[in-house]
Amino acid sequence: MADTTRVYLITGFLGSGKTTFLNRITERFPKDKKLTLLINEFGEIGVDGTLLEGDDIDMMEISKGSIFCVCVKTDFIKGLYELNTTVQPDVLIIESTGVANPSDLKRDLKLPLFNDRFHFAEQFCIIDAAHFLDAYQAYASLEKQVASSTLFVINKTDLAPQETIETIKKKVCELHPDPLFFETTYADIPLEQFILGEDERSVEEARTGREHNPLLSDEQLDEFIDELLESPDLEITPPDILVSVAYQWTGHDLEQVGKMADAIPSSVVRAKGFLEENGKTYLFNYVMGDWTIDESKIPKERIRHKNTIVLIGPPDSMEGIEQASKTGDWSGQEVFQPMSE
Repeated sequence: MADTTRVYLITGFLGSGKTTFLNRITERFPKDKKLTLLINEFGEIGVDGTLLEGDDIDMMEISKGSIFCVCVKTDFIKGLYELNTTVQPDVLIIESTGVANPSDLKRDLKLPLFNDRFHFAEQFCIIDAAHFLDAYQAYASLEKQVASSTLFVINKTDLAPQETIETIKKKVCELHPDPLFFETTYADIPLEQFILGEDERSVEEARTGREHNPLLSDEQLDEFIDELLESPDLEITPPDILVSVAYQWTGHDLEQVGKMADAIPSSVVRAKGFLEENGKTYLFNYVMGDWTIDESKIPKERIRHKNTIVLIGPPDSMEGIEQASKTGDWSGQEVFQPMSE
């Protein structure tokens, strides 16, 4: 087991391509090193974890809100503690929900109960070239993600003109003094420069002089987290106010799905889900008005939520989603709002 864990944070707004980026990492990660993914999804029903390719991925999922928000802070700290005491990977990659404010992460990694295991290495911001500028104007979390990142992957460049890409760079430069850009499609960048290599010197230095605190019981860990959340020094910026809702589909013709997608209010920022038609499974993917339905390559036995799509938007979009659902055989479930938990 590794003595230290290098930590990489993947940020980016909903639908920017974070899962595609993670798949590129996992398929190329050295087999002799231990990799753990911590996936944070906004809604109650998680889809991104299913989309990660490979059967032997060590993965921890935290849903129902942002790991940087009080609503799931307890789960995040407990997850890190388990990684510190049990899993002990060489590399931890955290994919944050697309509306997260990541400014608290570095402080969390330095909490004394982690015994200086976690060493922050890099923060990637995945940018959807086609939709970033519209989202940037509407959601404050994007500004936080840009300001705290160091490397920017401008993704989906085939869907945006070069003029738009240059405008995106100017926006980033307004908040970041020295950004590093990659323009790409399908989140393809030279990973060996950042994640696949290792600075052995820095790791050896990190191992020197570390003190190991005794293991905490479940009760002691709960007490530590309670004190942390009650601390007057704790500053947690809430994420943008978005809610999610899941809809179950009982139809048999995917044209119904297209009709609903066209009727969804323009304020809806993200929707995703697996659907079945004639024995085949399809992935429905919606990002700020643009949507696709493609046959899924994911083995059916790995898909936990079939014929269900999760939609994310501001609270006032929920009524419009309900109206859109009347175009087909849809039944809505309870609306989930993390910030109300």
